[in-house]
Amino acid sequence: MILRSINTTITQLSRYTFTANVQCAYSIYLVRKHLTKEGRRKNMLILSLFVLSQYKGQANLHVFEDWCGSSISQLKKNLHFPLYPHTRTTVKKIAVAPKWKNYGLRIFGFIHPYKDGDFQFAIASDDNSELWLSSDESPLNAHLLVYVGQHGSEWTAPGEFSKFRSQTSKPVHLMSSRRYYFEVLHKQDERGSDHVEVGWRPFLPGLKYDVIDSADISLYTDESSLKMNSVRHIPQTLASHSLALQVNQRTDTHTADMLKPDPRDNYYKIPMIDQSRLENVLPSCVYSPTYVVKDFPIARYQGLQFVYLSYVYPNDFTRLTHMEKKNKCFYRESPVYLEKFGFYKYMKMDEEEDGQPVFFPKPDGLSNEEQGGSQTLTLVQRRRSLTWLLPDSGLPIKSKLTETASPPVKGRSPFKLPQKSSLYVLANRILGNAGKPMVGTSVEKETYNNKIYITKPHPPVSRPKPPVEVFPGVFLYQSRKTKRLVDLSSKWRSLKTQAAASFPWQYFPLIGLKNSTTSALLKHSYPSLPTEPGPHNKEIPEGSDMAPQSRGLEEGEISEYSNEEAEARPHLSEEAINWQRTFSVNPVDFELLRSDWNDLRCNVSGNLQLAENEVIDVVSQYMERLNEWNGGIYTLVRIVNVEKRRDSARGNRYLMELLLMEGGKRVVRLSDYIYLLLHRSRYEDGIESREGTLPSSHHTPSKNPLPSGSNTQTHTTTPWSTSWAKPLLCQPSMLEWRHDVMVHFVVPVKNQARWVKQFISDMELLHHETKDENFSVLIVDFQSDDMDVEQALKESTVPRYEYLRREGNFERSSGLQMGVDTIEDSHSIVFLCDLHIHFPHNILETIRKHCVEGRLAFAPIVMRLDCGSSPLDPDGFWEVNGFGLFGIYKSDFDKIGGMNTEEFKGRWGGEDWELLDRVLQNGLEVERLRLRNFYHYFHSKRGMWNIPIKRPSQG
Repeated sequence: MILRSINTTITQLSRYTFTANVQCAYSIYLVRKHLTKEGRRKNMLILSLFVLSQYKGQANLHVFEDWCGSSISQLKKNLHFPLYPHTRTTVKKIAVAPKWKNYGLRIFGFIHPYKDGDFQFAIASDDNSELWLSSDESPLNAHLLVYVGQHGSEWTAPGEFSKFRSQTSKPVHLMSSRRYYFEVLHKQDERGSDHVEVGWRPFLPGLKYDVIDSADISLYTDESSLKMNSVRHIPQTLASHSLALQVNQRTDTHTADMLKPDPRDNYYKIPMIDQSRLENVLPSCVYSPTYVVKDFPIARYQGLQFVYLSYVYPNDFTRLTHMEKKNKCFYRESPVYLEKFGFYKYMKMDEEEDGQPVFFPKPDGLSNEEQGGSQTLTLVQRRRSLTWLLPDSGLPIKSKLTETASPPVKGRSPFKLPQKSSLYVLANRILGNAGKPMVGTSVEKETYNNKIYITKPHPPVSRPKPPVEVFPGVFLYQSRKTKRLVDLSSKWRSLKTQAAASFPWQYFPLIGLKNSTTSALLKHSYPSLPTEPGPHNKEIPEGSDMAPQSRGLEEGEISEYSNEEAEARPHLSEEAINWQRTFSVNPVDFELLRSDWNDLRCNVSGNLQLAENEVIDVVSQYMERLNEWNGGIYTLVRIVNVEKRRDSARGNRYLMELLLMEGGKRVVRLSDYIYLLLHRSRYEDGIESREGTLPSSHHTPSKNPLPSGSNTQTHTTTPWSTSWAKPLLCQPSMLEWRHDVMVHFVVPVKNQARWVKQFISDMELLHHETKDENFSVLIVDFQSDDMDVEQALKESTVPRYEYLRREGNFERSSGLQMGVDTIEDSHSIVFLCDLHIHFPHNILETIRKHCVEGRLAFAPIVMRLDCGSSPLDPDGFWEVNGFGLFGIYKSDFDKIGGMNTEEFKGRWGGEDWELLDRVLQNGLEVERLRLRNFYHYFHSKRGMWNIPIKRPSQG
């Protein structure tokens, strides 16, 4: 049996191995022929393991160069894809970063799981990428598992596996005794930090993704001895075959992840759990957060600084990733830094032969000044060779050298050099009198217009005319059309010292130069500058027809269609790109770098993400207590939503929304606030002894609650002096939301007929979808003459409405106040609204569960749509500064004094910030969350500011 299995294994391997290695096949034949039965069994086992070892630790890599675009569909349009790549090689792990541009990769082979079980896969790349995985070793069974984008505008930072919903897979069951065919496609354009990596992890909460390394992959076939026109061995799959364009073509759907379905969207439709089931599940405790600023003096409009953000789990994809092609404010690095260095500092290259380039700052160790651009040398792309230029922002920019120089262009370059010496000025004048242009701009333009790549320097190109030292420390560099002076007199001594200590001389051939440190350093520091003209390089007059024209060719570069003989480059050849460069990803979670302060800087970042292991811990504790109290009838089906408000000095508040199976018969939803006490206050002394004896706060709220741990406690030194031996999960008193409370939408309007009609239609749709009767619409009309608003309300199907007419000019504050004053029930919720809003269907329940009388007010963040955008095509930004959309109980609204109608009479703008100041000073928390599918339509301000329209004159 053992011999039979070995023979079967060798027969299977022969498809991939022996066609390329006849000698190995012949050796196996000899072993079978001459060995005894027992010896043959042992040696065949060794031989099969030897054959496997030759394939283990690598995967096939095919490279398609010189192809623009950033999407996989564009890669498949390549004429030579997938059979005829430019390069066929191998990689040792599925994490590749060639540091190049305009190429596509195809990585394929076998994955060998290290154990049996369920695995979760993830992929990250810049730009688009796809991971296809087969259910076995056959390429024909490969299916798309995860991907980064399909439109070309999507990208991720290295190791950022949670940016898009499509990056992570559902659990896939694998067996360690089998191998599975995989295929990775990657497309990179001319921008960004090129990389692609695939991670996996056992399907357990809290584990990080590990890049699939060499121990878990093997080759599909050995291509080392095959010619490039031999293509029969290349696998053809739905992922890579040219006919697969119809399978995975670019669609017209928008790239925003927020548009994809989410369990939160329809959670309100599921019946609520019987509230009696929740009584006494947790002990009751006082809810007294330390960040409440009741009676604390707040300067005008400074309430923005006292609003905190909540953490959310699972990812609701409110981050506007589709807008990050232009706006990268989500990441810590400045746009200038990302443009120059990208994300390479988060990547550790596995094999760097030459180390860091000379004078080039290491990305991992950049200081703040270096990130801003303080640097001596910059790296400029010249086809495949990379050359060094010394930016000289202090050098005057002009076409002819004259005594009066124009100042440098502002913002052109952040690099600076010391002030020019007197010898430099003298040389400038002498050479300037010759009437020849001294300061060329062609090289400088290349410095700023070409993309910068961080890579090892290539051997310098030998050029004509070496630099001439016209004065000590002042050097003249000449090219065909330009001349340039460089003053190194002030730093010449330090440059020589640095060069002797750190310059890798062995990588740069010294050709035609004197054996001096000075000439050698100049040669290596400025390889792009010409040297002596050789026999094939005659001087070309400036007016000659053969002079380089402005056609995008670099200086000294020869057109592919020109008969002009190329410059002689002895002992040098074009160095190939390291397509086999792999890397390791630093464990950086970009979400953990964010704080819960109200971020007014970035308007594309989404809600803060809550750690999965923390959620699992809290939910498991609650489910254990719930089943203990209810006889174990509940089974967790899904964690729909968990929101956390952090308070490290006191305890964390959670809004927990779960989907439960009740008694194996029906599915119910649980949405409740719980509190995880971390530190004891003076009001909780002895609560551990009373745990389980205090009644739950459900349906039994205390009429005289204990004093809130706000204001005075926040600013004293002893209230939170003692920590719990173990964090206590409890039910916060006076913190429960009412599921059926009335919600009043208050909207002031004037002469906005089309928008009033749209608003009423949206309210009708909301009632139709939710069947919710507990909301009303209050419209305050400032004498609109373009439509009969009251008649439109009468004809609508909204469950309740109120029409109020007010004379005079439009005033938002007085209009809102007039609408709130007509509400009789002080225990209902008032939602101060705008007219140009698109509401998600779960807006009613979202408002209710974030408004708690005497405790919480709600200020949802709305997404402002750009001009030409719609809810189905949502390009825009989050309105992080605006608090005009505000939900609060009427009793709390009246308590703080309502709207400031006196100060904001006859105008609006700023009334929402002034209201926020008073809400916070009265001890209320303001819940701040970005809502999915909650949009503010783009509209003009014409006709909205009480300004009469100027009529055109007749005649």
